[in-house]
Amino acid sequence: MNQAHAPGPELALAPAGGSSAEPLIRCRGLSKSYVKGNNLITPLKELDLDVPAGDFLALMGPSGSGKTTLLNLIAGIDRPTGGQLVINGIDLSTLSRGRLADWRTTHVGYVFQLYNLVPVLTAYENVELPLLLHRMSARERHERVRTALQLVGIADRHDHYPRQLSGGQEQRVAIARAIVADPMIIVGDEPTGDLDEESARAVMDLLTRLCTELGKTLILVTHDARCAAYARRTLHLEKGRLVGAESRRAAPVAEGAQAHAGGTS
Repeated sequence: MNQAHAPGPELALAPAGGSSAEPLIRCRGLSKSYVKGNNLITPLKELDLDVPAGDFLALMGPSGSGKTTLLNLIAGIDRPTGGQLVINGIDLSTLSRGRLADWRTTHVGYVFQLYNLVPVLTAYENVELPLLLHRMSARERHERVRTALQLVGIADRHDHYPRQLSGGQEQRVAIARAIVADPMIIVGDEPTGDLDEESARAVMDLLTRLCTELGKTLILVTHDARCAAYARRTLHLEKGRLVGAESRRAAPVAEGAQAHAGGTS
């Protein structure tokens, strides 16, 4: 049974993706348009993309290229206006708003640039927040939160409020919140954009571990080539279309950290 579908007291400790030839995420002719004033804006245009389970994908491109639009479609936050988006065999366009919200809560963890922690809640309470949408006992919630905080190395700060944490520590709490429900997909929109070099390197090492050790499928939007260097693949978007792709082998954490550090010399 796929643990991502049925949250239990512990996070998955083995790769969640299978060896099926069918990609976990399949986009065909994916488009997104909206009306702004008298203009039709199309940030994403007939995009085709396959993402296998367990992949680590970086999306790069100039502002307005469609990166965040694509990320939000994959995360189930927004809906396409054209084409098809199938994730784990489910066509997201066929889901009602309520069912899409339920799907997103179970299957996707989102890491934001500015953390989006609730300032009046402790680190523990911020991580626990998504679990309140799941049917589980208080004991199960406690075990999951404890495990998530341990995985990101912030368990000793569980009773601290966001104002008492550094930026890197806040982002670790945000990552713990993103993984606590054991989603199969983790998406991040510039997750290191507000961090110093050392904290950014530590966060990227952590995200890499989630992919290589826990088998999570990871998709990040970034403007930083040093962060993109951690990914197995880097795709470039421009004006809503894929304009080029750089493929690379999965790098060990130490190698990725070295690549990031090398950019500061």
